[in-house]
Amino acid sequence: MNVKETINLRKSVRKYQDKQIPEEIIDELLNAARKAPSAKNVQSHRYFIVKDKETKDKLIKYGAFKQPFVNDAPLIIICCADPAQYPKSADVDESPENYAYIDLSIAASFLVLRATELGLGTVFVAWIYRDKIKEALKIPKNYIIPFIIPVGYPAEDPIAKPRKDLDEIIIH
Repeated sequence: MNVKETINLRKSVRKYQDKQIPEEIIDELLNAARKAPSAKNVQSHRYFIVKDKETKDKLIKYGAFKQPFVNDAPLIIICCADPAQYPKSADVDESPENYAYIDLSIAASFLVLRATELGLGTVFVAWIYRDKIKEALKIPKNYIIPFIIPVGYPAEDPIAKPRKDLDEIIIH
């Protein structure tokens, strides 16, 4: 499968088989994220891996997720970044938080594409309670958590959502 095929196959999957993901596959996903570019090569992204029932139950107890399907995924990747790692610069009109969001989004996209290539289903979920996640998992307060990614073997094959034509997204 090439990159174009992987991009075309990627869908938002919200139903998963009751099947654990092997450690070597989790490593593959994180390795893909690790290889993504980042501003000034800071690599501020961090991932909290949730796969055991005890941690999932703790997140449920804290009410961390608004969407119940998240708890059904065999693997939940909490995507974080530390904006404090970026040097302040007067040369550009960007904040460290913006760099952290951008870099984490790029890395997570690499992760999701690798997951697709390996036959896994994923979905970006941003409708979450960040402070509750941080409290439950003892994630440092200065970290940002823009989204999480539930991962699993698909138990559904959702219809691909329509995409805008190129003419609609190109500014002339």
